[in-house]
Amino acid sequence: MEIEAAKMIGAGLACIGLAGVGIGIGNVIATSIATFGRNPASQDKLQPIMFLGFALVEAIGLFALVVAFILLFG
Repeated sequence: MEIEAAKMIGAGLACIGLAGVGIGIGNVIATSIATFGRNPASQDKLQPIMFLGFALVEAIGLFALVVAFILLFG
């Protein structure tokens, strides 16, 4: 197998993590909307935690993308 083909396959496999990120972000936002709909008074306490969860899930996606770029161009 050529090195370039192996790099592309590795980068594609590294991007599988982005599917999990989409599911995770959808889960965080959907749960937050359901919680705020049931108890609007909890929004002040839970909204910073929601943004933290969103940021952590998004960071995993960025790490997967960086690994893919390193495999392609490194």
